[in-house]
Amino acid sequence: MGLNENLIQAIEKIEKARVRTDRHRIVRLVAVSKYATSQEIQALYECGQRAFGENKVQDLQEKSDKLNNLPLEWHFIGTLQNNKINALLKLKPTLLQSLHSLNLAYELQKRLERDNLTLKALLQVNSAKEESKSGFLPEIAQESYHKIQEECPNIKLCGIMSIGAHTQETKIIQKSFEVSYKIFESLKTRGAKTLSLGMSGDFELAIACGSNCVRLGSILFKNA
Repeated sequence: MGLNENLIQAIEKIEKARVRTDRHRIVRLVAVSKYATSQEIQALYECGQRAFGENKVQDLQEKSDKLNNLPLEWHFIGTLQNNKINALLKLKPTLLQSLHSLNLAYELQKRLERDNLTLKALLQVNSAKEESKSGFLPEIAQESYHKIQEECPNIKLCGIMSIGAHTQETKIIQKSFEVSYKIFESLKTRGAKTLSLGMSGDFELAIACGSNCVRLGSILFKNA
């Protein structure tokens, strides 16, 4: 009952935040399963959850192998190192949420082109300009998005992802979300449809700032 209750409560909070802001927007939920076991992922699947996010390629490989009989939608949300690209592409994730540099884009394009593959991805933006985070700085995010679309045809960019400012001050977190939203809005004419903002501690604020995809981990798997 624990996981089911957690999921129901999370969905209720997402819906309340969505309705307060925009009744017409659909907000997708990605369950961040990096600290969850395969059994817990299966249990949450049985409660109705389908999209799961992993931070490490090895963990994604192990869990997707164990659960390959389930029609799960896997998102990669961690920092992808160049030496892990081949391993990730073999797993055929639904979405790479963390395309954080031009170098990574070019390396991905080489492997994708070689193997005649495509990959859906979100451009990761470091909207709070924090040294501890990966991603494109806001000033170059739009230009970089265009560059990747033009030079990396096997990467199918469909929006942006960002992590809120690492602080307890709501106004600073809100500002970082608003920066991401402005960039997303500017990219809609280039096919951007997904704005992935918000984690367990700030997803309601993220939805108020325009997010249509939230990445929740601890509140879903607590007391599992």
